[in-house]
Amino acid sequence: MGQLSEAAAARDAGAADTAACGKGHVSVRHLNVVYQSTRGETVHAVKDFSLEAEPGEFVCILGPTGCGKSTVLSIVAGFVSDYQGEVLVDGKPVLEPGPDRGMVFQQYVLFPWKTVLQNVEFGLKMQGVPAAERLERSLAMIKKVGLAGFEAKYPFELSGGMQQRVGIARSLVTTPAVMLMDEPFGALDAQTRLAMQQLLQGIGQSAGITILFVTHDIDESLLLADTIYLMTAHPGGVKEVIKNDLPRPRDPEIVATAAYLERKMRIMKLLQEEIKM
Repeated sequence: MGQLSEAAAARDAGAADTAACGKGHVSVRHLNVVYQSTRGETVHAVKDFSLEAEPGEFVCILGPTGCGKSTVLSIVAGFVSDYQGEVLVDGKPVLEPGPDRGMVFQQYVLFPWKTVLQNVEFGLKMQGVPAAERLERSLAMIKKVGLAGFEAKYPFELSGGMQQRVGIARSLVTTPAVMLMDEPFGALDAQTRLAMQQLLQGIGQSAGITILFVTHDIDESLLLADTIYLMTAHPGGVKEVIKNDLPRPRDPEIVATAAYLERKMRIMKLLQEEIKM
């Protein structure tokens, strides 16, 4: 094995050990978001929201439409700074976006003029990673997300699911401690969505990355999460924290089990309480 391959292998092993090293700890404490609407009204979007994500944990933020789920995620990403409360990643205050956090959006935010390979390489290029290492890491990640052979394709030549795989690969290749995902599979058809959920389960567990995943889908949260933060309706606070102890790996067939249905009915009841308010 050459020096470059040895370096890449060592880095991949390091990424898999992020949980063991304590990297990827997210603390959101007493978060409040208040802003003025375009009509001059005071809007309390998020109210006293707190969250703790341990290194390597998969956390779903689940709640009704408009409860502030995406706002919370944007604050952890460093995109929004107008809030009250404390947001920490590995003990450091979040003041701006950083390489320790990767972001995947619902929309396929790719550069249309760049190929799959060029899109995946982009973050590494911005970090100043040498070209040869950048290429090796990007090709390995493209293969991991099941897109080997599509490196030279442009986004318009790909299906929605394939474009989202490119977005996930671009975020993962920079080896962030925390992955932030804002309803990334919301625009996909049911079959593709299920395939992407299974892909994400495998990648998340093997990489040891902390994942904060926003969704309004109960089934998605039960399939993916270790912990579910169920939010209240507007203004969004924490209604309940649910530890999801369903055994892994969670294949699609798990949805027919009594344990799964029991948990789903409980969450559905809690959500209905919010929707009726």
